Amino acid sequence: MKTFEAAIRIDTGAEQVWQVLVDAGSWRDWDSGVDRVDGVVALGRELVVLPTVSHGDRTRWTVTEIRPAEAMRWQRGLPLGSFTAERTFRLDPQADGSTEFVVREQGSGPLTALALRSVPDLNPSFRQFAAGLKARAEQRATQLSD
Repeated sequence: MKTFEAAIRIDTGAEQVWQVLVDAGSWRDWDSGVDRVDGVVALGRELVVLPTVSHGDRTRWTVTEIRPAEAMRWQRGLPLGSFTAERTFRLDPQADGSTEFVVREQGSGPLTALALRSVPDLNPSFRQFAAGLKARAEQRATQLSD
């Protein structure tokens, strides 16, 4: 089993972070490490993600869970459960009004080693995504309070 993860504290509420997170079409605008996302974040819908470092490689994900301002889960894989990748986005509201954000991807299944052999270390990309989300959510919160 291979796992990638990044976490960051965002100095605004979970609802504000969620609004930025689910607007996947604008991810490229805030240095998320993503050039494009095709599709709409909605339960059961497919998203096609083109990462900045992909050299044209796209990944197709299905949105398998949405809990507004709490969590989102995506899945992709090969037939018969031979390989499944699951990406989760979790928002944990803190007592001080901030939000702890965690993005995590985990692969499982008998062909995981083979399927992920050519996948680079995603931890730097996940850290970039988390930092970009933090900057955008905090910027929006400041604009709303002005």
